[in-house]
Amino acid sequence: MSPPPDWQKLTRFAMELARVSAAEILPFFRRNATVEVKDGPVWDPVTEGDRAGERAIRRLIEERYPDHGIHGEEYGVKDGRSGFTWILDPIDGTRSFVCGMPTWATLIGLNYEERPVLGLMNQPFVGDMFYGNPEGAWLDHRGERQPIRTRQGVTLARAAVGTTAPELYRSAADRAGFERLRGKAQLVRFGGDAYFFAVMAAGHIDIAMDANLQAYDIAPLLPIISGAGGVYAEWTGGDATRGGNVITAGSRALLDEALAALRG
Repeated sequence: MSPPPDWQKLTRFAMELARVSAAEILPFFRRNATVEVKDGPVWDPVTEGDRAGERAIRRLIEERYPDHGIHGEEYGVKDGRSGFTWILDPIDGTRSFVCGMPTWATLIGLNYEERPVLGLMNQPFVGDMFYGNPEGAWLDHRGERQPIRTRQGVTLARAAVGTTAPELYRSAADRAGFERLRGKAQLVRFGGDAYFFAVMAAGHIDIAMDANLQAYDIAPLLPIISGAGGVYAEWTGGDATRGGNVITAGSRALLDEALAALRG
């Protein structure tokens, strides 16, 4: 029988990846860098900061863990031989990035046998690094580390909800479900991208949700949420670890109440 993974060693490596990528990305932030637009149903920008950040992460993974797989937003999938796959989104929230808003983040996750086991969200301009593994979840703010926990005992009528933008709920069913939930919640805020999922894990809001996500948008955030005591679901019945319409909450009772509103 093989020994269990060394979660602390792998977490330290994820933090190293975050620092390496930050050094490549930050020179492009608030510099009015050239913006290209990907094909798709919505305006989806990409910058050289996105690409440079992912290249730096991939180089270090291939050097240190050559048998690990890699799935990144910008450079696709490299198959591995170990059961481990790194899930990468070098700049989640590129729209915020190109607008000069510090709500973008680098997402770095590690899946084992296709299940998220370790995740990190880094905002290097602000100095926030949220991370989680099977042993818990933490915030490192400029070198000061503290454990984080979700807020408990909140009903939907008292809940604060964060989501990126209402226009990302593209289908009539998605829009109707979101409006039902929005009408029952105490507060809904927009524009936070991945940050909403991290501050939900830290107990500052109660629900974080988005529609039409890819795996690299959400899988790195799930170990932070579960490590902090939160729960998650894909509200149309799919697998949240693979993306789709994902809602996360601080408690099971609140998630169930929110799902009931979304599903009508």
